[in-house]
Amino acid sequence: MSEKARIAVIGDRDICAPFAVFGLTVFTPGDVEEARSMLTQVAEEKFPICLIQETWLETLKAEVAELSQKTAPLCVGFSDFRAISESVQNLMRELSIKATGSDSLFARGRKENETR
Repeated sequence: MSEKARIAVIGDRDICAPFAVFGLTVFTPGDVEEARSMLTQVAEEKFPICLIQETWLETLKAEVAELSQKTAPLCVGFSDFRAISESVQNLMRELSIKATGSDSLFARGRKENETR
């Protein structure tokens, strides 16, 4: 995988280990301090993208907010099969607003769900 295509994943081993098959670098913290250390390592190693499992996203909220002021890494939360969280949806909405200046993609999805 090229240097530009490097992607880090932070999360529970049982959910994130399969990402390694696709060439992603997987970090599986055992506690909060280890998670913070791993996110720092991701930034120092200049990964362009870091996927963070939602169970760790709230724990790393302050660090992710600080990194959002920088060009890289772009930290994106993801839900696993066990739960879908409002925090991930809010983060994706914020990223949409930063990228496009609007949350219209999310507003359209809400309207479609309300009419069903």
